[in-house]
Amino acid sequence: MTRHAAPSRADPLDSDRMMADIARYEAFGLHRYGLPSAEATLDWIASELLLAGLEVTAQPFEIDRQYRLEAASLRIGERTIDVVPQWWPPEAPASFNLTAPIGPGGFVRVSLPYDRGAYLDSDHRARLEQAFATRPKAVLLDIAHPSGEIFAYNVDQASKPWPVPVLLVARKDTDLLRDGAEATASVRAAYRLDVEGRNIIGRLDRGRPRWLVISTPVTSWFTSTCERGPGIAGFLAMARLAKERFTAHNLVFVATSGHEIGHGGMEHFLRDGAPPPAATAAWAHFGASLACREPVGTAINSSARLAALVDRHFARITGTRVTGEKAAIGELREVHAAGYPGFFGMAGSHRLFHTPADTIAAVDPALLTPMAKAFADTLAAVP
Repeated sequence: MTRHAAPSRADPLDSDRMMADIARYEAFGLHRYGLPSAEATLDWIASELLLAGLEVTAQPFEIDRQYRLEAASLRIGERTIDVVPQWWPPEAPASFNLTAPIGPGGFVRVSLPYDRGAYLDSDHRARLEQAFATRPKAVLLDIAHPSGEIFAYNVDQASKPWPVPVLLVARKDTDLLRDGAEATASVRAAYRLDVEGRNIIGRLDRGRPRWLVISTPVTSWFTSTCERGPGIAGFLAMARLAKERFTAHNLVFVATSGHEIGHGGMEHFLRDGAPPPAATAAWAHFGASLACREPVGTAINSSARLAALVDRHFARITGTRVTGEKAAIGELREVHAAGYPGFFGMAGSHRLFHTPADTIAAVDPALLTPMAKAFADTLAAVP
């Protein structure tokens, strides 16, 4: 991995400085909610907000449940491949060894097309329910992701566990899944209830009548470097600019956790911590995959109130402009639902999105400064 050292006293929008933040994010490893590596990442973000001169607090909360996965594999003949349970697995046993043939009554296969979405939806569930109706021991699910890697969908807290394990298999490994072949799945994991988590909040209260809110998710299924890293780098760049650049408003920064299992951190912040909609001049959200080499799709989102401002300052950023209610995607969904009339942000996916192969090699450094500058210029122009 190339190491990116942050130049001392560098411009917050300097691409080398943002690449150093992305490399630091990657170095923590898996960013799944509840893991020590995700908690260490939040500690680092808190320290950077403090260095930027903000008043920093941790906002604790609990999510009803999390599945703590240690390891999962599938052995077929002489080959052993990595698999990942698609949340939510059966509650008992959370860990298991299961041997059965591939085919009816054993490991039943389900293949889904890649729909470029991030969330498990009713169509996916319907396909799985058809497989469950055949009473299998487990389901082997492959999704036609363009990378050929394991791809995981985001889930919510309300969904019931599957009746049998659903194991995600990389499309590149499906040649092994021959009908009649004996397979052994080995999973080490545990369910945890009332799982503690936290958001990191940084404030700069100037006593102004209105606020700017800047947010970004931190947690994810895997290491997720290009999914999360550019957004976090942009978020930190805004914090480093806050005292000198965004002087017309108070500011609050929130780095949320729990994104991949139901947006729990954002929901908690909106209930307790966010300034009220009437006192919020604008809400800027750094979403997924903002500076990746092989983008699958990028949306530049804004409420109707801020559309003209966003169009002007994001004019040189490649992406689909989405305005109004349709722009409320990802965690902006909760922001819009809570009644905030002025919001904007970016979100997208890339070729390695939601896969274990998403590393810093997927980041395009040339896209970082223009992306972050568009956010900064928009924030500075908010009346």
